Amino acid sequence: MRDITLGQFFPADSLLHRLDPRVKIVLLIAYIVLIFYTGNILSLLFIALTVLAIVLLSAVPLRMYLKSLKVIIIIVLITSVLNLFYGTGEAIFQWGIIRVTWGGIRNAVFVSVRIICLILLSSALTFTTSPTDLTDAIERLLSPLAFLHVPVHEIAMMMTIALRFVPTLLEETDKIMAAQKARGADMESGSFLHRVRALVPVLVPLFVSAFRRAYELAVAMECRCYQGGDGRTRMKQLKLCSRDFVAMAVTLAAIAVMVLLNTLVTL
Repeated sequence: MRDITLGQFFPADSLLHRLDPRVKIVLLIAYIVLIFYTGNILSLLFIALTVLAIVLLSAVPLRMYLKSLKVIIIIVLITSVLNLFYGTGEAIFQWGIIRVTWGGIRNAVFVSVRIICLILLSSALTFTTSPTDLTDAIERLLSPLAFLHVPVHEIAMMMTIALRFVPTLLEETDKIMAAQKARGADMESGSFLHRVRALVPVLVPLFVSAFRRAYELAVAMECRCYQGGDGRTRMKQLKLCSRDFVAMAVTLAAIAVMVLLNTLVTL
């Protein structure tokens, strides 16, 4: 549980931390599109190096990113193996119904790198953006929907609160599991069904704790006279700076390079 870093903010003084959160969300979407737009080895290598540069610019320790990757490494391996056996072309290894081709190897590499880059970029956003800034950015980006009577502020608030409470609930889960083990509960041995049943004493107090925290949060917001987004002012106003325009220009250059690599290179 301690390896899950979703929703955690790592305070630092890096270029990514100083970027406008609206720009970071838009650039994240752009780079996710670029990740799935890769069509050859060179474009895949280019986007992988770009993501690595973003990770280094964030000034967040690499162990934090490795923790976020550790959680999904099993999913990456399973997906890669499945793609390995479903490739097209001439077989380089075959044993019964198991058939490995160069196309399968290529698909496995592409899927693995894409998933890893996607997780790293998403982690970079949450590591370098506080929950408050993330709420303001989502609300500003969705503000045109307010003309359609969509509760933009409430949606942004719910998304951010849910993201913020992920590490809190994980910490609570660790405490409950430690308390159950101290009372003699065995959660790591036995059959699969036995281990699933052993989690029931963990899930029940976890749900109780989650509802209690939600109630306390609602009471705290009411005590502070929270009435939604109408007429609310912000202590911190979001304004675009020169570094934000530079970041957007670099992203446009990356898009141009990606288009050229996919058009001119046929590897």
